Amino acid sequence: MFEHDDDFGKTQELDSLLSGGTPAADETPVYPQQDPAPQVPPQPQTPLQNSQPAGGSYYSPRSGGGYPSGGYPGGGNVPPVNDNFRNDAEAPKKKSHKGLKALAVFASVAFIAYASIQLHQYAMGNDKIRSFLGKQDNTVTEQENEENGTEDEQADTKDSAAGKEEKTDSKDSSSAKPMSFIELAAREDAMSIPDIVDKITPATVGVASTFVMKGQTYSTFDPFSFFGFDQGSTPDQDVPATGTGIIMSDNGDGTYYIITNAHVINDTSQYKMGRAKSVQIVLNPDYYDDDTRIDAEIVGFDAPEDIAVLKITTDQKLTVAEFGDSNDLRVGELVVAIGNPLGFELFGSVTTGIVSALDREVEINDQKMKLIQTDTAINSGNSGGPLINCYGQVIGINSSKISSSYYSGEASVEGLCFAIPITHAQDIINQLINYGYVVGKPLIGITPYDLDEITAERLNCPVGVYVRDVEDGSPADLAGISTGDIIIAVDGQTVRNYEELKAERDKHQAGDRITLTIYRRGEDVEVPLILQERKASTQQ
Repeated sequence: MFEHDDDFGKTQELDSLLSGGTPAADETPVYPQQDPAPQVPPQPQTPLQNSQPAGGSYYSPRSGGGYPSGGYPGGGNVPPVNDNFRNDAEAPKKKSHKGLKALAVFASVAFIAYASIQLHQYAMGNDKIRSFLGKQDNTVTEQENEENGTEDEQADTKDSAAGKEEKTDSKDSSSAKPMSFIELAAREDAMSIPDIVDKITPATVGVASTFVMKGQTYSTFDPFSFFGFDQGSTPDQDVPATGTGIIMSDNGDGTYYIITNAHVINDTSQYKMGRAKSVQIVLNPDYYDDDTRIDAEIVGFDAPEDIAVLKITTDQKLTVAEFGDSNDLRVGELVVAIGNPLGFELFGSVTTGIVSALDREVEINDQKMKLIQTDTAINSGNSGGPLINCYGQVIGINSSKISSSYYSGEASVEGLCFAIPITHAQDIINQLINYGYVVGKPLIGITPYDLDEITAERLNCPVGVYVRDVEDGSPADLAGISTGDIIIAVDGQTVRNYEELKAERDKHQAGDRITLTIYRRGEDVEVPLILQERKASTQQ
């Protein structure tokens, strides 16, 4: 237990302190033993004394001698041995716990790895974090991963080579780039938008019309005049207007047909300026070097359909637009519009969008039309321009008038525009080229006004179509119908508004005979009438 056996005096003093004196005669001596967890005995309060223990001798396990006299052979007493108490200069040694330390390190590594995996999975599932980290959203769903994993395991069981191929395919599909809005809206074999623009822009032209606003008559006080008033009038004024057109065909003799909207060259607004005095076609200066302004001839137009055909003559070789089939369109498909919004300062502006609806029935100027609805921007000046599909083919004629008239007086609406389907317009265009108007459309020749129940009750007259004006030489004029008459029936079928009157009229062809029942001065009168062809410049 101690470092040196010759320090016997010190050993006796320490043993005396630990034993607390000489043990009693009936006490059983304690054998020295190794306790795996020894307890520190309480230290006695008695100061150290240089006294010998009872028996006069002490046994030291390291002395090499026999047992002294006492409790063991030879006598003497053996005090308990405690390894915690050694020489004053030696500190107690701690037990090593290498196994616990290794286990703690392993547990720490496992926890960090698990936390890293969970953090990675969370980050990959969060779009904002993926965007911040610059990752593309091209991962497959967990369900797809599980299915792919199951398939790979089965394939590995049957054929390891096939399993590797499936894993490669899975990686290729997960690494595919996400599709853009344009790619999602366009068809698989679609042209790029720049290619579409390069193809159609040379065939898109500006239309510059000049209208004449008639001067107004006015009266002023003149004390030197016979009546005290002098009448005068303002001079006529030229009013310019712009639109867009499409080069439709090359006639082979230096002449070209161009299509546009009827309201671009014929004013039916509140100013009633009528047909334009002159029209010029403006070519895109980015594609043509020679004179870009060419005088145009009005071949014909149809106001209700809002379609007009122009004709120009030039030595330049112009690009002709390619036309597609508007019946082949699908809702949600990509479309492109080219035009001159707000004038020629923004010549050839390009906008894109999708088809919002097909065959959208819209009533404009008492005329029901089935149109293409799109969210492509169509502003004033875009009228008459092309609506183009993803193959660079014209499938519609844009009309800002229809778009603005549809929600006129309502709150501002974004992304609500309309175009005339080219398949519907084609027959009208051919008739305008061949005849100057649409053949076969019946005409009565009146300016109508609907009398509803409230108005009719106030005027003490029947509900029907009030005749505000009659066109000279029209069927209504020839039949003797006059302003103030109220049409209440056609061939015995009651009509309560102009829409119902048109429906009955359109059941017939030009040249057919119909009978109108009119209310005149308190009496119902039947008037026979022969329908004529409705031309572009005529009334309804």
